[in-house]
Amino acid sequence: MSTDVRPAEAAAETAAPTPAAPGVWATFTQAPRAVKTVLAGVLVNRLSGFLHVFLVLFLTAEGHSKGRTVIALGVYGAGAVAGSLVGGTLADRLGIRGATVLSMSSTAVLTAALLYLPDFTLLLAAIALVSLGAQLFRPASATLLAEETDGDRQIMIFAMYRFGLNVGATAAPLLGYALYHAGGQTYTLLFWGEAALALVYALIARATLPARKKPAPAAPDAAPARTGGYGAVLRDRRYLLYLAAAFFHSAVYMQYLSTLPLYMKDAQLALFWYTFAVALNGVIVIAFELLVTKLSQRWPLKITIGLGFALVGAGVACYGLPIGPAAIVIGTLVWSLGEILGGPAVFAYPASAGPEALRSRYIGSFQFVFGLGSALGPMAGTWLFLQFGSLVWPLVGACSLLATLCGLIAVRPRPAAAS
Repeated sequence: MSTDVRPAEAAAETAAPTPAAPGVWATFTQAPRAVKTVLAGVLVNRLSGFLHVFLVLFLTAEGHSKGRTVIALGVYGAGAVAGSLVGGTLADRLGIRGATVLSMSSTAVLTAALLYLPDFTLLLAAIALVSLGAQLFRPASATLLAEETDGDRQIMIFAMYRFGLNVGATAAPLLGYALYHAGGQTYTLLFWGEAALALVYALIARATLPARKKPAPAAPDAAPARTGGYGAVLRDRRYLLYLAAAFFHSAVYMQYLSTLPLYMKDAQLALFWYTFAVALNGVIVIAFELLVTKLSQRWPLKITIGLGFALVGAGVACYGLPIGPAAIVIGTLVWSLGEILGGPAVFAYPASAGPEALRSRYIGSFQFVFGLGSALGPMAGTWLFLQFGSLVWPLVGACSLLATLCGLIAVRPRPAAAS
């Protein structure tokens, strides 16, 4: 596909004012039951995802060496990244309900099995499969949200999707810690608790999510449906630019978890300021993303996504300012604004970027690339810091500039609403 922006496409975004979109509560209450199930499932999936938090502690408690724990973490990350691609395929072949049930039930069984695998090779295989299985749920969920939600409500629905992810990620370590202590400071109740949560949602998904839709028979004179799996996605050059933007954006976003603490230690800044920055971001995202989305969902996608990418890069670049802890606070405020402004649109766009028949593949490829950037970004940022010191921040900011340019070129106008 061409990457040129046609005048007609550009005019579609600027022609008439977009009517006021529903607010947060109206969007949720008027959503179909399947959408509410998925939004609850995202929270449960993330809430039960405390395995990665306790994986190192579990392995060392079992007597495994530090080298083995590093290998296990790498395997877990690789499984999670691959799960997005596999999930996109399964959502297409098994249907959304089938892919979700398979994801949650396999996660339940494999998580419990980790307690009873004495051989490290078998343990690694189970860790890879459980991380892969937990991610199978994501493309199916995003596909259902897109299919069951009107276009003017999709950005708000994806903001709710992200709200569930963020709340679950915040609460999961606390829940895991409570189960660890309730189980007598052993991991039996913790892992069985995670397995039980996943299994409960698998049963709810089986009962409430729609079955796979059979393709409607094509008319004799109709053009053949566009298929081709991920090969067709790769032929969409404009969408490849969007995937490149998502990769650079996620790599930059992850710097606050990897490069920032190293930088602050080297600059002899108190640990308090790092924990304050992380907590500040969490509060901003959970408290304000839905409210900001109520306004930003009416903006052109190109503008919203471009601003999100640019503000994340600008905030991270602020960490290099020679003003001590103030740089950490200001930088975190700026990129947190970029996250809550652009995040829902960035996650919603892949659902409408390509043909409907390939929706799950477009979503799966986005989540794969976003996960890949999240995995490789910390390593790249750390290497840049070791080589260039505080110059890492303008260099990383330049990556966000590249993401912004790719995003502005790649994002197509949203389809015009039917009159």
